[in-house]
Amino acid sequence: MTSHSRPPRLRPVLTALALTLTLAAATGCGTEVASDAEAARSASAAPAPDRAELEARARAVQTVAEHVWVTEAPGYTLARQSVGVVGDDGFGSVYTTSEGGQIQLRVERLPHADADCTDGPAAGSAQDPVVTCERDGEQWYRATESGHAYAQEHGDLVVTVSGAREEVDRAALRAAARAAHRADDHELDRVLPPAGEASGRQPVERGDLPPVGDGAPNNDVGASG
Repeated sequence: MTSHSRPPRLRPVLTALALTLTLAAATGCGTEVASDAEAARSASAAPAPDRAELEARARAVQTVAEHVWVTEAPGYTLARQSVGVVGDDGFGSVYTTSEGGQIQLRVERLPHADADCTDGPAAGSAQDPVVTCERDGEQWYRATESGHAYAQEHGDLVVTVSGAREEVDRAALRAAARAAHRADDHELDRVLPPAGEASGRQPVERGDLPPVGDGAPNNDVGASG
């Protein structure tokens, strides 16, 4: 395990942190929170929907079933309204606590350098510089003063689990990252919006947030006014 002081490539992680902030309003107001234990018991007692139906429900949120991942962490439940596409055909979701804590799960196609934070120099942010970048088992851990994340490659996908340091400690984040796995058919049925209800559930990419941390939007005015 080797620590580095230079800022690593954190686009997927910190885009994820920005997305978490964007979703905070949605997960704090009128959000359906799934009881994971109860849903799992119900799912195990009933057959999963037809695979073709599940794949159609995944397409309805502009992703594919193979890119839908789930995780678990003590005290956290899936906020169903957070489920949606990331990038072209990735997947994102947020797990929340009753106190407002959030862990975000993000799956998308990214190059190796965007997963391995120790692999060469990368741009950071003066507002929230990287303070830790190290290998932790099969994953990479990176942290700024405000946020931290675990990332792992699976083929051409990078799976990132992230959160605010004041809301989730490293041990809980590591456990959630290690528990992350591709959803089986029962889990797909629990996670994906029902047929016809996927409209408007795609997470929104915030283009005005800085690449690192949770700083304010950049309101600089260009030369054209």
